[in-house]
Amino acid sequence: MAKVLLGVTGSVAAVKTPALYAELLRLGHDVKIAPTQAALAFFDPGCLQSETLAHWGEPLEVRGQSTVYLDSDEWPENGLFQVGAPVMHIELRKWADLLLIAPLDANTLAKLALGLCDNLLTCVYRAWDLSRPVVLAPAMNTMMWEHPATARHLGQLLEDFGGSRSLPRLNAEVLCDTINSLCAQLHVVEPVSKRLACGDEGVGGLASVEEIAAVVSEIIGG
Repeated sequence: MAKVLLGVTGSVAAVKTPALYAELLRLGHDVKIAPTQAALAFFDPGCLQSETLAHWGEPLEVRGQSTVYLDSDEWPENGLFQVGAPVMHIELRKWADLLLIAPLDANTLAKLALGLCDNLLTCVYRAWDLSRPVVLAPAMNTMMWEHPATARHLGQLLEDFGGSRSLPRLNAEVLCDTINSLCAQLHVVEPVSKRLACGDEGVGGLASVEEIAAVVSEIIGG
């Protein structure tokens, strides 16, 4: 069993968060969730209770004292920050064995590549111990996935995790394969081709819940 921090970003595929959460629990992992504000447009954290999760399979007990951590949890409820008080993005980084961001939208991918940390999730990523694994499952419109910026940002992550950027002009799909073959602690679960929520057809759909959870288990087990 691993402690998995599930980051959720503002892709329509965030509607699958309850199913992914339930599947990770079913496989025996302890899971906490850090959604961005935009992600909350697509799922209700209140639906993550055990009685709702029973819909996805056997009844599951939600482990731990708290499951969902919001941007507002990063800051004191009243008054100024007190020196010595817990810093939420550091506490979550210390707790987790693996960081999974699924879905990873284009906006957050850009933030990770550029080192921006303007919300709880990106602060966790920026403070992450790179000796521990990170799994990314992108989901975005096909034109966004095929945009040159996506390959550029994936190339930056490849470099950050110790890979080489000596192969310029690679497309996003080839870069995903390169990351998965060269980076011991970074894995990208590639998006799939399907009819997207916007009506377009092409690559950009979130990989299946089962595939993402299986990758997590394989990496932790390995």
